Amino acid sequence: MESATDLTSLERVLPPGVVIQDETRKSAYRWDRANDPEAGMPLAVVRVTSTEDVQAVVRFAAAHNLAVIPRGAGSGLSGGASALDGCIMISLENMRAIDIDPVTRTAVVGPGVLNAELKAAAAEHRLWYPPDPSSYEICSIGGNVATNAGGLCCVKYGVTTDYVLGLTVVLADGTAVNLGGARLKDVAGLSMTKLFVGSEGTLGVITEVILRLVPAQRPPATLVATFASLGGATNAVLQITRRMRPSMLEFMDKASINAVEDLLTMGLDRDAEGMLIVQSDEALGHSAVEIAEIMEICQTNGATEAFSTDDEETGEAFVHARRMAIPAVERKGSLLLEDVGVPLTQLGALVQGIEQISARRDIVIPVIAHAGDGNTHPLIVFNPMDADSKARAHLAYGEVMELAIALGGTITGEHGVGRLKKPWLGDYLGADVLALNQRIKDALDPQGILNPGAVF
Repeated sequence: MESATDLTSLERVLPPGVVIQDETRKSAYRWDRANDPEAGMPLAVVRVTSTEDVQAVVRFAAAHNLAVIPRGAGSGLSGGASALDGCIMISLENMRAIDIDPVTRTAVVGPGVLNAELKAAAAEHRLWYPPDPSSYEICSIGGNVATNAGGLCCVKYGVTTDYVLGLTVVLADGTAVNLGGARLKDVAGLSMTKLFVGSEGTLGVITEVILRLVPAQRPPATLVATFASLGGATNAVLQITRRMRPSMLEFMDKASINAVEDLLTMGLDRDAEGMLIVQSDEALGHSAVEIAEIMEICQTNGATEAFSTDDEETGEAFVHARRMAIPAVERKGSLLLEDVGVPLTQLGALVQGIEQISARRDIVIPVIAHAGDGNTHPLIVFNPMDADSKARAHLAYGEVMELAIALGGTITGEHGVGRLKKPWLGDYLGADVLALNQRIKDALDPQGILNPGAVF
């Protein structure tokens, strides 16, 4: 019988050159952006090109009881694509087909297509794919679906699941199933398509995605407001969302403002405790009316400065500043990145509670947020060469998640559980719901070969 480490039979049924066993080349696939220190070395990396390739790999893995870990662009932030020793890493980066149907406003795409590539393809037909993680230029659609990614526009336009109409998925026994389709309404049978959105490669390998597109976004008006207190900024968020639905409502705290200013030198107020970046894409001049109302709310809540513009280039400069927050903070040290979310009414308590954790643990924690939906990104900065700094960072990491749970929130709004947040999943879900999750996992993956160690 063929040894599990002998990939000859697998190579025989795959296109030439897709199986990588060279140690140096395999090393490039060990980590995602979370840089999981426990990442192992794959037995092989298979750079698949089709659903049939994926089926062949999964069948081989099932026959030899090998772990299979799907990987997109490797931009994940929770260790969901960390390699395990002896696993087969399925890289979907070469599955990059895009087919736009402007009549039905749908796109059929491969999982390796970058979010930015889909946006560009849709724009050629005056269409738009709204989900836009800050990493949209480097993250893949397959990864976005696997973690149900959100982004800066989700306050008005929703997250990835709101645009997924259908999927092709390879199950743990190698069967390929087609779920959903290019239909806006379909309630026949259980909602299997949605089950796989956000499943982080633990239930199947996504090989094709059918997505809903919308008409191109109207040019937005932009408002930037700075505040002398965190409370002023978060209270403004509550008053804005109570009355309006802007197309973007983002928050940056003092530490993130200063990190971005260090990088971009664009004249941001280094003394501000908080900053809001708001956009409105309403039609027929109403965007200016909405922005004016939002400015009044910000001033009422103690904004030290408020600036608005309908110039797209100027507005985009401030949006770019928000998108650059994580790269800017990364220049300060290694990061533990979180994406805890809370009900909007608890946003102020969460941000101020993180500030207290930062002081108590003597660790820098800049906070950026999709403030309009309560999804925050605390960025815990530490020195990886300093054992004490590293230990305090990991304590703070857990305390932030515990705080979010205590406030009625979640341990992950869009990055996924992966391997990094797994220890807190039970506390968040509760024993009964965690057991229900496990029953579904066991039913679809009885051998436990699909991304073991992630989520479950």
